[in-house]
Amino acid sequence: MQTNPPRADELGPHIVAIGASGSEGLSDLRDLLEALPAKLCAVVLVVLHRPSDQISYLRQVLAERSALPVVIPDEDQEFRVGVCYIGEPAAHLSLAARNQVHLIEGAQDKYRNQTVDLLFTSVAAQARTRAIGVVLRGSLSDGSRGLAAIHFAGGSTMVLVTRGTPTRGMPFNATEYAGPIDFTGSIDEIAAEIVRRAAITPLGLMERGSDEQYRG
Repeated sequence: MQTNPPRADELGPHIVAIGASGSEGLSDLRDLLEALPAKLCAVVLVVLHRPSDQISYLRQVLAERSALPVVIPDEDQEFRVGVCYIGEPAAHLSLAARNQVHLIEGAQDKYRNQTVDLLFTSVAAQARTRAIGVVLRGSLSDGSRGLAAIHFAGGSTMVLVTRGTPTRGMPFNATEYAGPIDFTGSIDEIAAEIVRRAAITPLGLMERGSDEQYRG
């Protein structure tokens, strides 16, 4: 039976977008990257709130415990599977068409408390069903709108909970704003769920009846 060709957004690797803020969020990021395997079949994009006018050592801090290489990409570079990417404090990470990097200029803290939403909404628009959005701890509500966008685009949404309950700030606001969340759990549980979902063959490849898995 003839089927319609898959859309471009249905092909390629899963995109895992992770947002956090503050010292608790940084601790969550380090724990989650340590829990993810080096051969993860997905691209990992990370945002942590940082002042735009200060030198950041986030790459070095995350790389200390991450099984994945941690990279600061250039504009228009292609994201690669099995790599964790972060932006600069004044160049915010987002996903463009064809799995390419787009850095949003954010000097003078233009987007300081909205950088998670910037990333999540771009991933929703470009990756759609391949998107996996993860909200970790942090204050305020950044990530809520972006996680909702991922949900409505057909992607997967995850929120960190502590003793079964989302903490105040980003996790709580995400669950209240984004509607039904696909998965909530501890750092280890979220890591295991990311691995499970990332291993699923993208819809477009399934529709073509290919026996080959995307290998990046």
